[in-house]
Amino acid sequence: MTVTLMPDIKFNAVEPGTTATDLTAAFGVGRTPEESARVVVRFATLGADGPTGTFRDENGEIPW
Repeated sequence: MTVTLMPDIKFNAVEPGTTATDLTAAFGVGRTPEESARVVVRFATLGADGPTGTFRDENGEIPW
């Protein structure tokens, strides 16, 4: 139904990578929240010709 009513809306799952947050602070791992947000924003602002129905990270589609 969504395809019929809103054909320009894209549905993608995004893996932003390990992010340095209070939850991961004890491990000392992860990129900054700003770096992770860039990955998400890139896919949230896809044009009409962008992919849809995928699971992706900054390197491309992740098979699942």
